[in-house]
Amino acid sequence: MASLSAIILTKNEENNIEATVKNALQCADEVLVVDSGSTDRTVELAKNSGARVVYRAWDNDFSAQRNFALSQTEAEWVLYLDADEHLNHELVKAIKKVVTESLPTVNINGIGSHNAVSEGKLKQYSIHRKSVAFGTKFSYGVLYPDWVPRLFPRKCVKWEGKVHERPECSLLMEKLNGHIEHFTYKNWQEWEEKLCRYTTIWAEDAYKKGKRTTLPGALLHSVGGVFKMLIVRRGFMDGWMGVCLSITHFFYTLLKYLKLYELQRK
Repeated sequence: MASLSAIILTKNEENNIEATVKNALQCADEVLVVDSGSTDRTVELAKNSGARVVYRAWDNDFSAQRNFALSQTEAEWVLYLDADEHLNHELVKAIKKVVTESLPTVNINGIGSHNAVSEGKLKQYSIHRKSVAFGTKFSYGVLYPDWVPRLFPRKCVKWEGKVHERPECSLLMEKLNGHIEHFTYKNWQEWEEKLCRYTTIWAEDAYKKGKRTTLPGALLHSVGGVFKMLIVRRGFMDGWMGVCLSITHFFYTLLKYLKLYELQRK
């Protein structure tokens, strides 16, 4: 039987990490926490809950953290989770089934590979994610339920992009039964902190890749963002909180492009 490592990136997640580690251990052989310098009790609580903790300094690059984790485990399979995500019972069963029915890797001429019987059956797996924020479960708009690729054979995936990172994997994608519950944004202060951090990373990455903007362009992108979240994704269907989040997407988008514009002027 193959092995599974659940990988969690952390920075000051003492309010979430215990429950997330214990939840992941329902299907994982190990939980690997990659901490980027927590100043609270995150590391202590993670270890006490059964996780193995490694450190990598934060450099505004989520993909670098995720790729670093791949070098810190020997497990055949990796499952990526955020520190505020939990697997429901149906998903735990589905993940166990995938890992149990796959074959362990073997070395051929010194190069790690799955054996020939397993090779053609390898897939990557996408998981349904439902978000809970401010004590409300969302079904539309900014936090609409989405499908996120999270379960991979370790040697078949690499991550790209500093923020809103994405996995690069050539294997056939399959959806798993069950879902992840994403407990994000406990309050508006937390939302504001993430807004500032993510927009800065996005702007710096976009600038390095040659992306440019104008002030009218920044405004148009922001108006388009509100229309997409409120109308196209029907954010209004989540009530007043859904409307509020759709409107805040205007400020999120505007701040991204204003920071990019500021970098251009410098």
